[in-house]
Amino acid sequence: MEAVKNTLDGIIVDIEVSPNSSHFTISGYNEWRDEIKINIKSVPQKGKANQELIKELSNLTNCNVEIVSGQKSKHKTLKFYKISKKEFEDIIKDYLKNK
Repeated sequence: MEAVKNTLDGIIVDIEVSPNSSHFTISGYNEWRDEIKINIKSVPQKGKANQELIKELSNLTNCNVEIVSGQKSKHKTLKFYKISKKEFEDIIKDYLKNK
């Protein structure tokens, strides 16, 4: 998964967000863009979508998460602290298997 890259203190992950969905879900992987596709309920107004994204991904991974770039774009880069690429990929695979 090229969307996930190791750093010294965690990982960087490229994602594509689709707001205004019926519920939060990780819907797959865009191989052409090398991004993980995520649907969220919130609308992209006043940071609500970004807040939901950070909250849901923090809960899923038990990590601190921040948006590094793309605050006002549907294409974002997130930083996950104190997690390895393999741990993150295992969490995503389990999530997709159980949804």
